[in-house]
Amino acid sequence: MIDHAHDLGAVREATDRLLSATGKLDDAALAEPSRLPGWSRGHVVAHLSRNADALVNVLQGRPMYADSETRDLDIERDATRPLAEQLADLAASAARFTDAASAPADWSRTVAMRNGVTDSASRIPFRRRIEVELHHVDLGVGYELEDLPDEFVTREIDFLTERFGRHPAVVSTGVADDKGRVWTTGGGAEGGPVAVRGTAPELLGWLSGRRDGSALTVEGGPLPALPPL
Repeated sequence: MIDHAHDLGAVREATDRLLSATGKLDDAALAEPSRLPGWSRGHVVAHLSRNADALVNVLQGRPMYADSETRDLDIERDATRPLAEQLADLAASAARFTDAASAPADWSRTVAMRNGVTDSASRIPFRRRIEVELHHVDLGVGYELEDLPDEFVTREIDFLTERFGRHPAVVSTGVADDKGRVWTTGGGAEGGPVAVRGTAPELLGWLSGRRDGSALTVEGGPLPALPPL
């Protein structure tokens, strides 16, 4: 069940945590590598700012990005800015997103994302929350998957297992955490079924490509290799 108001509040809380953590860095730390291959922390912060504006575009009926090349160039352009500029941009773009996502609208309408993907407008705040929470982890500044709110972790596992459901490269896979919550995914490739068990943060790390799955228990075959997000 999508709760638009709850998700907007959760985005604000996640953004406040991100701004607080980023504000403790300096220019040198911002230029250091993030956990994302080829990206500095500055790239991650710049991406988050431009993603906020891109989601405003989505909500207001414009293309999310002009094109992939422009998206990438904008991130490269903004990645090397001083910390003060990055923080100001991150806060201002987040405020623009909040304003757009708070305006009266038909939240049941379908909106266009990138690469032909569509979604309900009501899920855009949660999509923004995903960006803020997971990229906060990607900064490598002490905020880990285990620090994410459990409610968010569960919903993101829901989201990702649905995304990989019937994927032609993923065998039928049952997923279960140590609290008894279960999901199914894959099923488009031959083989399986495979059972994958572990803590919810470890499952999220595997599903999101942020951990290698070595802490998970796998039965029925090897740990499925998931396509990139």
